[in-house]
Amino acid sequence: MTVTKADIVNHIIDSCNIDHDVAVNLVENFFEEIKKNLEKGDNVKIAGFGTFQVHKKNARPGRNPKTGEEYEISERNVVSFRVGTKLRDAIKSYVA
Repeated sequence: MTVTKADIVNHIIDSCNIDHDVAVNLVENFFEEIKKNLEKGDNVKIAGFGTFQVHKKNARPGRNPKTGEEYEISERNVVSFRVGTKLRDAIKSYVA
């Protein structure tokens, strides 16, 4: 199942009984704040959920699997997510 921003907005509207525009603004601002902090290179920790971290990947050799042509994969920053303890414990029964 995929959860979209619209799904989150609708859940907030239903559970908190607030105006649609307010819910949209809340969700957009929430994700924008996460994005701004990650762009600065800061970790974003959401208690009970997990931590988003920015990692630097060094340049490395790569190969086009279709043509076999070799090229260099440039250095870049990537975001990873580390699940929090409460969330990990909550989903243990669902993981086979």
